[in-house]
Amino acid sequence: MPEQNLIDILKNVDYWTNFTRHFGPLSGSDPKLHRATERYLLTLFTYGCNLGPYQAARHMRGLATAHELSFINRRHINLSKLNSALVDILNRYHILELPTFWGKGTSAAADGTKYDLYEQNLLSEYHIRYGGYGGIAYHHVADSYIALFSHFIPCGTWEAVYIIDGLLKNSSLIQPKTLHADTQGQSTPVFALSHLLGIKLMPRIRNWKDLTFYRPDKNTTYQHIDSLFSDLINWKLIKTHWQDLFRVVLSISTGKISSSVLLRKLGNYSRKNRLYKAFRELGRVVRTVFLLEYISDAKLRKQIQAATNKVETYNGFSKWFCFGGEGLIANNDPEEQEKIIKYNTLVTNAVIFQNTVDLTEILRQLKREGYLIDPEDIKAISPYLTEHIKRFGDYWLDMDIFPKALDEMVALGV
Repeated sequence: MPEQNLIDILKNVDYWTNFTRHFGPLSGSDPKLHRATERYLLTLFTYGCNLGPYQAARHMRGLATAHELSFINRRHINLSKLNSALVDILNRYHILELPTFWGKGTSAAADGTKYDLYEQNLLSEYHIRYGGYGGIAYHHVADSYIALFSHFIPCGTWEAVYIIDGLLKNSSLIQPKTLHADTQGQSTPVFALSHLLGIKLMPRIRNWKDLTFYRPDKNTTYQHIDSLFSDLINWKLIKTHWQDLFRVVLSISTGKISSSVLLRKLGNYSRKNRLYKAFRELGRVVRTVFLLEYISDAKLRKQIQAATNKVETYNGFSKWFCFGGEGLIANNDPEEQEKIIKYNTLVTNAVIFQNTVDLTEILRQLKREGYLIDPEDIKAISPYLTEHIKRFGDYWLDMDIFPKALDEMVALGV
């Protein structure tokens, strides 16, 4: 792999995707900045790597001052613009041939990782498992290794509340219909809601043997697995509230309410919440079917394990680029905290894009030299490579040097 400066990678990917076109004054007018694209890339690098404007400006040889970097972050870039920039990278990545060996974009996995915060702010909570105060960066990662969407949520929130939001808010060409997660990413209402939205939830559940399997009725028995089933499904409850369930799903599909808001409401286990009971009952049906598939299909278990391993590896990969501030997000504004996570996702995806392009060029060169390229070997390659990337030193950006046109490097030719 050719040695690359991290800031040059951002410049190359912007040259191929033009994602900085979304950045600009919040009024929608044209930016009046001198060398606007350069300033946007420097700001993305500053906040995506959690350096902060003052620390970053000290290493930029006068390219930008701390005030300029802070001003661009506050006045030219918001959450919506960052999401739009992410979609540009995803859509361009989707046309590359190499990622199709890793996955077709039909499935994704969701998982969270903790970032440290100051104790005294609105989002910070103490995380028992990780220790210390912080928040959770919750990522949805496609089977082709690239992140589709990111949230920043409190540590005390059950992660399953946000698992569907990430897919529904993803507006790129990569639209998975299968969603993997760990134990935190599932519950019976989540199984029901994802099923009604046409999403197949297939999590890796810890201690699944302790879960209850439900019979369709008391007269149904099974020859070899009857001992697994210990309760019955209340079909009357589902039938009574079937129209209510669909009204909720239609409200989510049309954007009237977010799935995370609904799942927080359904997560209170209120005995008076009839809608919760209906979602829970339908979820029991869907989860029982999934568990039966899980214990009977070794290939499915392997697929789920591989998907969750992929998103857990992504968490470590993305944190490698968040090297500033000793891993502490120093801002106490919840919106700015969310922006830093999305900045970091943009930086991480840009590196995945650049690594994929470089790997494509290397594989093409090997083929020209007469090597036999086995598709099974290509599937074992990962774009989560960092040994060739330079993070530290002075940060200098030469906008007059251009990479090769992406159209020349899309096809792998294997």
